[in-house]
Amino acid sequence: MTYTTLISTDELAKHLGDPDWAIVDARFVLTAPQRGEQNYLGSHIPGAVYAHLERDLSSEIIPGKTGRHPWPGVDQTAEFFSKIGIGPGVQVVAYDDAGGALAAVRVWWMLRWLEHKAAAVLNGGWQNWVSAERPVKNGAEQRPRRTFIPHVNPETIVDAEMVDRMRQDPASRVFDGRTADRYRGENETIDPIAGHIPGAYSAPYVDNLNEEGLLRPPDELRAIYRKLLGNIKPSKAVFYCGSGVTSIHDVLAMENAGLEGARIYPGSWSEWIAPRTRPVAT
Repeated sequence: MTYTTLISTDELAKHLGDPDWAIVDARFVLTAPQRGEQNYLGSHIPGAVYAHLERDLSSEIIPGKTGRHPWPGVDQTAEFFSKIGIGPGVQVVAYDDAGGALAAVRVWWMLRWLEHKAAAVLNGGWQNWVSAERPVKNGAEQRPRRTFIPHVNPETIVDAEMVDRMRQDPASRVFDGRTADRYRGENETIDPIAGHIPGAYSAPYVDNLNEEGLLRPPDELRAIYRKLLGNIKPSKAVFYCGSGVTSIHDVLAMENAGLEGARIYPGSWSEWIAPRTRPVAT
């Protein structure tokens, strides 16, 4: 069986040690960029390799042009995936300790972007694995190198110019995946300008999770996103957040609910405001 959205700890536990399964630990703390890797070295799922959001899953920041976590190039991404042993026929499972929202979904969507569909996010993440008393391991691990062959899917991401058109198009809808207070322009502690892209709707990714940190059941998610979409097709929806990470959680939720085709704006709010020339709403 191929897993393309979510996978449970029970299912993952059955495949520990399988060379055709790549487990990626993507834990990351925005305010302490090295802490996720330190936590990985201290304890992780056996066989997992580490992916650092800023070092491995982002390209170089260009002041005044890019956001905080610029989407990486095809060659850079293919080389990283090759280095950690992802190639044809490999099932990838990514996890973090933030319900999948901080870095695990970035791994998942980058693989989707390059047409490697056998990729899933561990439901409940690290906390669920530990609470189930599954085995853990410390220290760094590596997987034998494989050749990752990229095939770019242009329907997965959009740029700022496309977002500018979509926000003004009645047949499209732009969604902001940050918390509601940041969407409104309140309590902004990360980016230098508060607010949201004019015309965007608020769709906080945290609403996708239940009290146990698991993704809500598909029927609940379907009801949430049907209400948000209205009469808009899923393929006409685009999501953004602060820097193109947590917004992917909304797309994961939609895909798991059977609402396929949404895209992300990877530059997100931090790129939108970088030139200081684009409109802002509060």
